[in-house]
Amino acid sequence: MRLDDTFASLKQHNRKAFIAYVAAGDPTFDLSLEVMHTLAEIGADVIELGMPFSDPLADGIVNQMAADRALKAGMSTRRTLDLIRAFREKNSSTPIVLFTYLNPIFTYGFAKFQEDAVAAGADGVLLLDLPPDEAELSKELAENPGLSHIRLIAPSTPPERVKMLAAQAEGFIYALSRSGVTGGHSAPAETIPAQVAAIKAHTTVPVCVGFGISNPEQAALVAKSADGIIVGSAIVKQVELNLANPAEAVRRFTLPLIAAIR
Repeated sequence: MRLDDTFASLKQHNRKAFIAYVAAGDPTFDLSLEVMHTLAEIGADVIELGMPFSDPLADGIVNQMAADRALKAGMSTRRTLDLIRAFREKNSSTPIVLFTYLNPIFTYGFAKFQEDAVAAGADGVLLLDLPPDEAELSKELAENPGLSHIRLIAPSTPPERVKMLAAQAEGFIYALSRSGVTGGHSAPAETIPAQVAAIKAHTTVPVCVGFGISNPEQAALVAKSADGIIVGSAIVKQVELNLANPAEAVRRFTLPLIAAIR
């Protein structure tokens, strides 16, 4: 699988992963595709693709507005899969993880969504509002072996639950640098090294840290203890500020962050 192969290669070369989040279809289908290709070209190891949703409860205002722009541009679950297919026409190697909520997947049909997502070229999915306990209780939510199910672990997650989530992890673990919604409005917590170590005690799956990383200094600091960093809102903000030519703005902003962890 692309996701496992990417992290294996990074480990072999003693490098940290750079995971970039963007909203699918923001500000338009074609410009979003251009941003995705730009991120891959400048060295993003994984692209996290947010599926536009009308009620993104875990997202801060920057990502909420991105979802709104994408929805107004005609994006949907099916169009998001079309976007992945279009990306795969020129890029067959960069892993794509879908960042989404249960409602659009439930509406699409959980098993069919996973099947179609894999066929389109997706490698993983992060369902923000689906507790793993619930997924295990329902046959309807049976996992597709071709799609890694990424787990979230917050600083407030109890130790026993950290152990359980780490044991179930696939692809990589998304460790939150702090509790709350997405956004780069505060520096990552000083407790990250201890948090990452506590997770790693229960798994060999890579642990990547996100939430609040918005400049090269923060990126370098977090990368010292994590297997990778995740930057979302700070990149999405560049799209918001440069709607006519977001790819170039994203390139200028993101290159120094990637350089900081190499």
